[in-house]
Amino acid sequence: MGKHYFGEFEEVVLLTVGVLEENAYGVTIKDEIEQRTGKKASIGALHSALNRLEKKGYLQSSEGGATTERGGRRKRYFRVTAYGKRALIQSKDLRSELWSLLPEWSVKFKT
Repeated sequence: MGKHYFGEFEEVVLLTVGVLEENAYGVTIKDEIEQRTGKKASIGALHSALNRLEKKGYLQSSEGGATTERGGRRKRYFRVTAYGKRALIQSKDLRSELWSLLPEWSVKFKT
């Protein structure tokens, strides 16, 4: 398996999809990201990231049933693929390794 590198937003999106499990669609992903980060996430940037992650094989999407409250439109649900899970674990391991290599001064900043 090759190395996987994410931008910060892509990694947050991928992790959020994993957290939401079966309830991961545009609005719930956006709301969860905003709640956890305290930052606004534009729906356009979110959909771009979701499409990129799906194209790379980290996510898979499927359509839910049409609803009258959405004007007959379907929700597009996302799930993390096995490939995406491996990529997230690799990213976490890399970060943990780098944190462990920081000099003593970094101990003051751990929470």
